[in-house]
Amino acid sequence: MTVTIRPERPVDAPAREALLDVAYGDERHTKPSAKLRNGRKPADGLSLVAFEHGCMLGTVRLWPVHAGRGRPALLLGPLAVHPDHRGHGIGAALMQRALIVAAERGHGAVLLVGDAAYYGRFGFSAAKTGALAIKGADPARLLAAELKAGALDGACGIVTASGERLRKPGLGALAPFKARPRLVPRAA
Repeated sequence: MTVTIRPERPVDAPAREALLDVAYGDERHTKPSAKLRNGRKPADGLSLVAFEHGCMLGTVRLWPVHAGRGRPALLLGPLAVHPDHRGHGIGAALMQRALIVAAERGHGAVLLVGDAAYYGRFGFSAAKTGALAIKGADPARLLAAELKAGALDGACGIVTASGERLRKPGLGALAPFKARPRLVPRAA
């Protein structure tokens, strides 16, 4: 399997949304972390996609947040791999690349809501999130990885959205969109 990971492009949006629908269904819009992302742009350069033979197999995005008062951080999610292509290291490769790019861009910490058993191998733990909360999220699933030592020392309070808001579309953007996302073929 030859998978290419690259920055997401605007043209990737329909395929990304189709992949997220397959991976998570409508539930993805109601998760507490989704509420932090709603109406915001992802962090610059931190939306990545995985492709093989022109088909999107995976996606990950990171979002600017505040880890308590005045403490900048990133929120990772969603990380998704097409169900027919899981277990091949695509999610791990996306995660590793996202963390490398975030560190290269000078970010100090990444938060996520997820399973410690899975994300622990990437350096995520609850060691520095005990005094942080995301409204509606299970506190035991709030994990963090520091990209700079001490980035989350003393962090406390509610995790809140930050970063640039999406602009509301003009009337021209409401015209029917005719492009169709290329569906991912089933694994053999």
